[in-house]
Amino acid sequence: MSDTQRPNHVFILMGVSGSGKSAVANGVARQLGAAFLDGDFLHPRANIKKMAEGHALNDDDRQPWLEALNDAIFAMQRTNGVSLLVCSALKKHYRDILRSGNNNLSFLYMQGNFELIESRLKTRKGHFFKPQMLISQFETLEEPTMDEKDVHFIDIKPTLDEVIKNTITTIDRITEGH
Repeated sequence: MSDTQRPNHVFILMGVSGSGKSAVANGVARQLGAAFLDGDFLHPRANIKKMAEGHALNDDDRQPWLEALNDAIFAMQRTNGVSLLVCSALKKHYRDILRSGNNNLSFLYMQGNFELIESRLKTRKGHFFKPQMLISQFETLEEPTMDEKDVHFIDIKPTLDEVIKNTITTIDRITEGH
């Protein structure tokens, strides 16, 4: 199949805050010339205020946001060869909402342990996420299982450049398979 016949594909970089989703997506988007959307930009104002006050969002808070992301994925699939979306997608139910009606969608799970991610969050400046919320994120996280065949695991322990390279390799493998 030639490049012009390949179906458009959206990759959702998922994981807890501090796992490097945005940094990796920025690097991958630059290298591949891919479209990139940070899902946080679509949060309603009430969600942003709630998180800024140090409170975790509940499922009711997330529902309209996830639906907006689902629509964004649909639009991205219609217009871009490769698109990247950053979204924590911590629960299987959230991932199912994002999948609904969207073909050629894969999740890239930025996987790391609590200690590694906590150390990264402690050095982060200018972001509305509070480090104490990490405990809540890990409690909420439903790690993908083998039955979620569209989820691919990306180890975040290496350097950022290596994680970006590994992510691009995964994207190439997936898009070449279509």
